[in-house]
Amino acid sequence: MTIIWINGTFGVGKTTTAGKLVELIEGSRLFDPEHVGYLLRANLQDYQVTDFQQLPPWRTLVPIVMDELIRFTGHHVIAVQTVLTESYWHELAAGLRARDHDLVHVVLDADAATLHTRIDADPEGHDIRPWRHDHVDEYATARPWLTKAANLTIDTTTNSAAEVATEIKSYVENSTPNVG
Repeated sequence: MTIIWINGTFGVGKTTTAGKLVELIEGSRLFDPEHVGYLLRANLQDYQVTDFQQLPPWRTLVPIVMDELIRFTGHHVIAVQTVLTESYWHELAAGLRARDHDLVHVVLDADAATLHTRIDADPEGHDIRPWRHDHVDEYATARPWLTKAANLTIDTTTNSAAEVATEIKSYVENSTPNVG
């Protein structure tokens, strides 16, 4: 089975694109790695971190949970999660590849002005907008290693989520034999 990990910063269109991609790829399902973080945060309240990705168990459990979902459902998994720390990404990718699934790392990209405009226009998460805005600069810093680590980087500045999802689907169908 194939795991498609959609990475990029807030406002780039990860969640919307993933929803369209699930519609396009038969036998696929959406997975949100944040839920593993919520579980850990609730059970590790005595560990002070600013982001659950800082918890080593998160980076260990996400590949395990994804593998179990694939084995249980027989579906491809589309994960949506911003990972801006290079060592965290390499740890996750190694854990995913160790479970004998194809991994396609997609980075969605857009210019800073577009990202800030989209963050402000999002009707959800008014209380975390400053945090999201701060991550635009962090993304810019991480962008060189992210694009190098990606199988596919797509600029979403002018492309719709449906167009981006179609491009991802085409890439996946042409690069992994068990999707299509």
